[in-house]
Amino acid sequence: MTPDQRFARRVQIAIAAFVLLFVYFLAADLWMPITPQAQLTRPVLRIAPRVAGQVLEVAVANNGLVQAGQVLFRLDPEPFRLAVEAAELAMEQARQDNQRLDASLAAARAEQAAAEASARELEQEATRLRQLVDRQHVSRQLYEQTEAQRLAARAKVQASAARIRELVVQRGAGGEDNLRLRQAHNDLQRARLNLAYSEVRAERDGVVSNLQLSPGAFVAAGAPVAALVATDADISADFREKTLRYVGAGDRASVVFDALPGQVFAARVSAVDAGVREGQLEANGYLAAPAASDRWVRDAQRQRLHVHLEQPLDRSLPSGAKATVQLYPHGSPLAAGLGRLQIAAISLLHYIY
Repeated sequence: MTPDQRFARRVQIAIAAFVLLFVYFLAADLWMPITPQAQLTRPVLRIAPRVAGQVLEVAVANNGLVQAGQVLFRLDPEPFRLAVEAAELAMEQARQDNQRLDASLAAARAEQAAAEASARELEQEATRLRQLVDRQHVSRQLYEQTEAQRLAARAKVQASAARIRELVVQRGAGGEDNLRLRQAHNDLQRARLNLAYSEVRAERDGVVSNLQLSPGAFVAAGAPVAALVATDADISADFREKTLRYVGAGDRASVVFDALPGQVFAARVSAVDAGVREGQLEANGYLAAPAASDRWVRDAQRQRLHVHLEQPLDRSLPSGAKATVQLYPHGSPLAAGLGRLQIAAISLLHYIY
């Protein structure tokens, strides 16, 4: 074979290999899509006290594992205890005020009864004097004086009734439904709640990170002082939208983490996001701004899906750990076998980079 023939043979082999690889990549995008644009994320909660105060004790260490309900740090409880005592005193004062109003109400009703008795007596006296005046047995002056006393007694009865209504309004409902008692009880509950808030506890299991707190520091209500990285993990992967044509929730997948080279983890597709930010329209009052591009072939849009591991990891990975996700959207044994070869090769390459 001449050198020209050998060169031509090599060119043909290269062209055939290129065509095979091109066909392979086209088929792989649909039958066994893979992406290195994946990462493990964990919910991160910002730890902040609900009340302001001076830190008395820090009960956990930075990057320490905590359980839900565990005390993270404590604020000086003395101001909150004093507030509880003040609320308890206000509750006692409210009960005493109600007792005083009850006594005043009883006295007002007794006064009303006495005024009504006096008014009835004067009405009878005025009636007798009117008959005697007509017969000229008594003076008209005595009758007029008695009539004036009768009218004054009747006005006193009306004043007593008004006073009783005023006291009834001030007293309000009886028992624990009384407005004054409900207000005092509400203040007491708030004071006790603030006392409980002086102990800041973990809302869920996780790891405390970036804890920058020491005893003696003053913290404001709602000011974050640390982060709590939850133990729950979610793996998100970004694929070109064309490759997700046949992918749905429940499809099998494989995951490889950069931090764990050589290990392939079985997983399942849990969900596919409904869209991306570029597809979100805001009603801001401006006209449409079409995207301008001078590229003949535009960049492919990527969509995000989520996978969950079928078995927990042997070691905890930090939030943001990079990963590679291989999907098996079809039941074809050939596609599944080639996909396993792809992800296995990538897992071995992680020993290098």
